[in-house]
Amino acid sequence: MTLLHRARRAAGPDIGRKVLLEALRVLSAPHHPDRYLELADPLLAVQRTRARITHVDRTVPGSVTLELRPARPLEFRAGQHLQLGVVVDGVRHSRTFSPVSSQHRADGHIQLTVGVRPDGVVSRHLHEHAAAGDVVDLAAAAGEFCLPVQRPERLVLVSGGSGITPVLSMLRTLADEGYSGTVAFLHYAPTAAHVPHRESIESLAGTHPGIDVTFAYTRAADGAVRGHFERGHLERVAPWFAGAPAYVCGPAGLVDGVRAVYGDADAAHLLHTEQFTPPVVVRDDDATGTVTFAASGIHADNSGVTALEQAEAAGLTPEHGCRMGICHSCTVTRLSGCTRDVRTGETDDEPGAEVQICVNVPLGDAAFDL
Repeated sequence: MTLLHRARRAAGPDIGRKVLLEALRVLSAPHHPDRYLELADPLLAVQRTRARITHVDRTVPGSVTLELRPARPLEFRAGQHLQLGVVVDGVRHSRTFSPVSSQHRADGHIQLTVGVRPDGVVSRHLHEHAAAGDVVDLAAAAGEFCLPVQRPERLVLVSGGSGITPVLSMLRTLADEGYSGTVAFLHYAPTAAHVPHRESIESLAGTHPGIDVTFAYTRAADGAVRGHFERGHLERVAPWFAGAPAYVCGPAGLVDGVRAVYGDADAAHLLHTEQFTPPVVVRDDDATGTVTFAASGIHADNSGVTALEQAEAAGLTPEHGCRMGICHSCTVTRLSGCTRDVRTGETDDEPGAEVQICVNVPLGDAAFDL
């Protein structure tokens, strides 16, 4: 009896898959089985989860929407993010994006809407070159920006720009669940043409009585409200907001504005936020000391920017994704020294601490396990 036959007879599909993979590992030694499986079909790879792009939509200015068919089921909770891996000019890059699709989507496809950044290697590549048939890597979902398991009776969802992605996933998920509560959805964009999935959102509002959608335009007069966020907007779309959980994602100004309103209403404990824009890092021109990348044997003068930027300037290519402290893929051990979190201003000097190098600036001498 062959190993393949034994795998098929094994108790349960997981055990059978493990036996088959072990057989492939033995037969393909010294290389990983993926080296041979990819010759037949990149989606057969077992070391990473891969997905094929089935559709690309570039109709909304400043963004691109990708429809992905993963090789294996990839579960996520609405609001979480996935790490997408693509090869650009021969170099593999990873970035973090939140699905806009419902977590209950029946066909298992995942929809991503990517805002294009002028300096974004991955976002510009996807906007300019992604095509149906391309294969990308996907990592397991992560993140705590999620709806509570016990759905509240009322919800406020606020987003701006590309921050629409996690809250739209929440909205679609609630609709698929037949949610019977009330949702106030408020989205900010320059004009109607800049709203991804606008027709789909309006359709949800039209077919679900509890969903109330409001678009606010900052460069046009045809929105339900006009201009940037202010307290009056929230009072108009959700006069009951102070008693309801709110999920907010977007630029810093929007998030800070909603945070101030909830704070004034003594409801800060109900606010959940996420930002898809990198924090502003002001270079410390008076930075002193030496930054050491111990595993690589590299020493460099502390330039006053994040440890990730300093590592890249030194010729290293640390793993990273979002560059804004969301995905944690850049986390490494700080062996010694002190760092400052650029998001909060907090400093930490505990030896052996795990730090996200994309949002931490070394203060004086510091060493990292890189």
